[in-house]
Amino acid sequence: MSLPTFINLYKDLIAIPSISSTDSSWDQSNLQVINQLAAWLEELGFKNEIKEVSNAPGKYNLIATLGEGDGGLLLAGHTDTVPYDENKWSSDPFKVIEKDNRLYGLGTIDMKGFFSAFVIEVLKEIDLTTLNKPLRILATADEETTMSGAQDIARQKSIKPDYAIIGEPTGLVPVIMHKGHMSEGIRITGRSGHSSDPDKGLNAIEIMHLVIGELKKVQQQFKEKYSNPHFAVPYPTLNFGAINGGDSPNRICGCCELHIDMRPIPGVTTSELFITVKHALSEIDKRYPNSVEVYHLHEPIPSYQCPLHSDLIESAQIYTGKQAQSANYCTEAPFIQELGCDTIVLGPGHIAQAHQADEYLDLAFVKPTKSVLEKMIKRYCS
Repeated sequence: MSLPTFINLYKDLIAIPSISSTDSSWDQSNLQVINQLAAWLEELGFKNEIKEVSNAPGKYNLIATLGEGDGGLLLAGHTDTVPYDENKWSSDPFKVIEKDNRLYGLGTIDMKGFFSAFVIEVLKEIDLTTLNKPLRILATADEETTMSGAQDIARQKSIKPDYAIIGEPTGLVPVIMHKGHMSEGIRITGRSGHSSDPDKGLNAIEIMHLVIGELKKVQQQFKEKYSNPHFAVPYPTLNFGAINGGDSPNRICGCCELHIDMRPIPGVTTSELFITVKHALSEIDKRYPNSVEVYHLHEPIPSYQCPLHSDLIESAQIYTGKQAQSANYCTEAPFIQELGCDTIVLGPGHIAQAHQADEYLDLAFVKPTKSVLEKMIKRYCS
């Protein structure tokens, strides 16, 4: 098989839908993307291992390996995209359109393009016989929802690279730390009844009012207790995201539910923040027994930080000419780092274009991104 040109690599992969979503009407398998990547990498001499993700039927991870043993470099990323709003796109999201020195299409930067048009293209141009340490390519499933693919890889620990680069769109700026992400539900269960005699029921909205008051204190506690100067917002945040309760003005509200978002900073565990919230609401639950339930809307994603002394950070700064930074968004980095490797996030395109209609790659990123990847591969695999 003759490998496609740079632009055709892009077109071929973007043309394969691989949306992940908590909405089953949108959710799709990524197997066709995985198989296409595996075919290209096999042509380059890689050995492929494709596995279905535990507890995620129809979703697959790919580990492609060139070389033997542990160590070396891992180039990683996800194969899924977010859903799209057809009415807001100027063109077919699954057809790459070149216009104004940009490539438009769903996944051009977030992040299928990283594999097809950058990793594959660079590997085509390198003499791979000169590499004496393993080079691995990891393509995961469901990053945009549960991160189940990366979590599976972390649990299995079947590979042990020395260093890893995740090709998310950072503007080719090395990202070496980011906050975690927690989505929590708080459900208040009261007793409904006729509004003409409120004392005969237990109004869940009134209890939720008390809950919100305690959570406002937790917000302040986070500000006073924790700080990391690398972030514009240096403390863990707690955001009130959604609330729903009751069904009629003439009924005592029997159930009220609040969804909150918390963002732990490096050094603060998701368990610590969750326990803080539970403790803050414990007196309310004692006053109204079995009325307060706190639960995860999805498994918490921990914060991440690459060791600041890492050679990987120094190399990335030298090769990109840019100072390493933190980021507010989440990636698979904390799970990849569980493999025992120093990990950074570094890739073409800007996060501002991700999850947007008319997502695009600025072609000005092509040459510098290829140069950085080539230097990284040669440094850590030669």
